[in-house]
Amino acid sequence: MSLQRLLGSVGPAVLSEVCAPRGAAVPVGDVVIAEPDGGIDLRPGDLVLGVNLTDRAQALRLLSACAERSAGAVLLKAPAAVDETVVTAAGAAGLPLVQVEQQAGWAQVVSLLRAVLDSESHADSGSRAVGAEAGDLFGLADAIAAVIDAPVTIEDRSSRVLAYSARQERGDEARVATIMGRHVPDDVNAHFRRHGVFHRIAQDTGPIYVPAVVEGTKPRLVMPVHAGGDVLGSIWAIVPGPVAAERAAAFADAAAVAALHLLRRRAGADVERLVLTDMVATVLHGQEGAADAARRLGLTAGPWRVIAVGVRCADEGEAERQRLTVWERMSRFRGSRLRSPAAIVGGVVYGIVPAERVTAAADGESAWLENLCQATGEPAPLVAVGGLAASVPGLARSREQADDTLDLLRTGLIARAQAVHDEVWATVVLRHVARSAAAARISAVGPLQQLADHDRAYGTSCVPTLHAWLREMGDPRAAAARLHIHPNTLRHRMRRLQDVVAVPLDDPEVRTALLLQLTARQYGTEAGPEADGHGGGSAA
Repeated sequence: MSLQRLLGSVGPAVLSEVCAPRGAAVPVGDVVIAEPDGGIDLRPGDLVLGVNLTDRAQALRLLSACAERSAGAVLLKAPAAVDETVVTAAGAAGLPLVQVEQQAGWAQVVSLLRAVLDSESHADSGSRAVGAEAGDLFGLADAIAAVIDAPVTIEDRSSRVLAYSARQERGDEARVATIMGRHVPDDVNAHFRRHGVFHRIAQDTGPIYVPAVVEGTKPRLVMPVHAGGDVLGSIWAIVPGPVAAERAAAFADAAAVAALHLLRRRAGADVERLVLTDMVATVLHGQEGAADAARRLGLTAGPWRVIAVGVRCADEGEAERQRLTVWERMSRFRGSRLRSPAAIVGGVVYGIVPAERVTAAADGESAWLENLCQATGEPAPLVAVGGLAASVPGLARSREQADDTLDLLRTGLIARAQAVHDEVWATVVLRHVARSAAAARISAVGPLQQLADHDRAYGTSCVPTLHAWLREMGDPRAAAARLHIHPNTLRHRMRRLQDVVAVPLDDPEVRTALLLQLTARQYGTEAGPEADGHGGGSAA
């Protein structure tokens, strides 16, 4: 395998070329680990990993040893990988130098590299099925289709299409929709679920025959793909009817080949997702290296907005599935060298999207926000969009605003499933003020506590009446309308309120202080049933 193909297979989230004096088409061989100041035993073309190698002197000694033995490439992490002296020495030695992303674990990198190299060696063996098993899932689908003499799809455990064979013209409308959308349509999935197909996929280890019980569909033969008791996915063949035992047995044999490929694929995806998550988190929190991480994510020209999505599911297993579903949906957004800067951080799915997408949604030209809300079915996830970020440092602020907006959705202070910070900023401000005020326990200061105690003791409505009056700047008609009472009732309550405790409402500082206290009760942790601003109870 060439170094260029290896880098392309692993992806820029894990490996990136620093220099390649003879070009990246040079062949590479096995993976060799070089410990600091330790000897290495390698053959020409081997990939040498400088595990735990940190300083310039160690890197230069390793480069010298590798150059003498014609190594294929040296893999280092920063700071050694980007040290100017080290890069110059690698160029002078004619030795390719590759940077390993800082957050990638060495054990994961070794496993991923060996899986990719193994796939190439299997492909070179001349066996169509074995070559497909490791390096070409579409080739495997074609091989299985030849065995079963039927069009085939290979799907993961979430019914996402990973590969499909030729001969799809022999399928049906549901298969066409599946391939076009790269996911089994929801109504078709619901049909299979009603007939217990997915339950059998989880339990059975042999082929499952699914008759055509829906008009317009054809029968299917389904082979579960398991590994260590875990469901990795399934293979679906559209057949004209029940399949002969010998052909079904050959179809079942393909599951072991598919399992090996899916395990390798998942291991590689997990490494890349881990590194991608770390890079996105670095950018979103404005940590050291945020500018470099943004460049690697393809965030070169703003403005952008940060999206925060929270799922609403008590079962953690189902919640994790929903988060992954949302993550994949967000990953379809364009605008980055990697498919999309989206990651799951702390139970929240974050995405960074071009700002015009939000503008278009606000203008009614795009329904992508609604589509995101529908990603998991019911209950819909909560989608919060942060403010405009014109620069990389601004993304951290946009993330804070998205978090604030998501908090409003989660607490029900905004009674819907999606919101943009620009539209709800006033409520965000009040929420922050309320939290600060609640922490200082300002509700216990002044006459407000006496009014609240009176309401609890006598069933009156002093607090909501005062709140409505202050919010409407003393307008009795507007305040009465807010409380759904007659203006005369409002005036009567205000007079009786003064009998409970004298409040100098003609003082603007007193009015401001009372409104802050009431805001703290409404939006903060001190909120109580009498602080919701709506009238009930008797006249004070």
